[in-house]
Amino acid sequence: MPLTKYKGYSFRNRIFWAFLTICLLSIMGTSALSYFVLKSNSIKQSRTQLQIQSEASMAYLDYAVSHQQVQTGDLKNVLENKIYEISDINKHDVILYDLQGDYLLSNKDENLILQKKLPLGILNKVLRKDKRVDIESYDEKNKSNVTSSYLVLKNNMLVPIAIVYLPFYHSDGSYFELFNKYLNFFIILNVLLISFSVWLSLVMSKQLTGTLTKFSDLITQITLFEKELKPIKYFQNDELSSLVKSYNKMILQIQNQKEHLSAIEKEDAWRSMAKQVAHEVKNPLTPMKLTIQNFERKFDCEDPDIHEKVKKMSQSMVSQIDLVASVATAFSQFAQLPDKNDEVINLNQQVKEILYIFSDENIYIHANQTNIELKIDKIYLSRIIINLVTNAVQDKVDDRKSIINVDLEQINKRINITVEDNGRGIPATMIDKIFEPNFTSKNTGMGLGLTMAKKMVLEYGGDLVVTSDEDRGSRFTVTFPVNV
Repeated sequence: MPLTKYKGYSFRNRIFWAFLTICLLSIMGTSALSYFVLKSNSIKQSRTQLQIQSEASMAYLDYAVSHQQVQTGDLKNVLENKIYEISDINKHDVILYDLQGDYLLSNKDENLILQKKLPLGILNKVLRKDKRVDIESYDEKNKSNVTSSYLVLKNNMLVPIAIVYLPFYHSDGSYFELFNKYLNFFIILNVLLISFSVWLSLVMSKQLTGTLTKFSDLITQITLFEKELKPIKYFQNDELSSLVKSYNKMILQIQNQKEHLSAIEKEDAWRSMAKQVAHEVKNPLTPMKLTIQNFERKFDCEDPDIHEKVKKMSQSMVSQIDLVASVATAFSQFAQLPDKNDEVINLNQQVKEILYIFSDENIYIHANQTNIELKIDKIYLSRIIINLVTNAVQDKVDDRKSIINVDLEQINKRINITVEDNGRGIPATMIDKIFEPNFTSKNTGMGLGLTMAKKMVLEYGGDLVVTSDEDRGSRFTVTFPVNV
């Protein structure tokens, strides 16, 4: 099936991109959430570790000054050796300041201590809160974050004797290392998920739109000329099943309406035909009756011309009877078309053969292709062409050379047969009645030829239209769908 061109995005593409967008947004949302969860967890672990390390360091310091009542001035002697042990055990530096913020001692060489005096703001904050104060900063030299923890050291009498500074160096490298490791696995997994999502969305959109396209094709094939409307067979219990049920219900109603309309049309047609038959039969009966009555009134057996008069009356009666028989034959042919025997024909060659019977007329055949194929019954085609050409021949003007053009065209999915003449044409007041069964603008005939032609064209899902200019000629165009 050829792909249908749509303006903008097709329904299938919209389903595909919507499904894929949802997958991508879900993956992006999961990635962002994972990033913030891991980062929050890392910060929480870092703070917990800082809390443990600071408490451990303070526990060692408290233990060192708990054996005696130590004052600020005694700290150098009491902690001179212990401070190195505390620093080694806890793996970080320990720096002590007095209550005025001046440097006392540290596990590091005094010359390496950059901060010899605590800032007044930090000092007042630590002494006022009497609990750990953390200050976040960044060390450009070591390229790492620094958490400076300040705590108050008390002696065994719970009297503040010093301020302890514990610098904790930490970086986000461990966090990023963990996140990168997680991200690598996450990317691999999501590439697989995206690939599966793309495949699944393509399959689902193709399946859905394929089903809808099938439904659309069946719906577009619904015509009043279709003999049998086929229901859709769909066995899935989903939303489309409601559409299928509605469609099947609709074609059932259409079928019932077609049968009802067909019955009404047939009844109307037979009524119209009965009136026409009665009218056409009554026309010759009247002169027959008058002829017999007149002959009976004037009959004289002694008349020497009696044999001649009987002969003339007999001929007149036979002529009127033949007319009644021709009327009956014409209406019999109109009432029932012959059974169709469709076959693929070369329209160009077939039309030429049909027009052989009009060899005495000026008929010219034109075609835009050398071999236009059409599947149709030859008898039907012959009767259509003969009726149209006969109508064109009968329409000629005595003082004008009659020219009839028969054009055969195949354009895209349609085949056109045009019969054009230069005769009298059809008055505008009559053109709407040209295909009515009992209408004729001529002195002879029952007015059934064009009606029969159109009826046969409609049998093949085609159409027959007429355009005309009075005193210039008429143009009849038969259109068939390509069915080969």
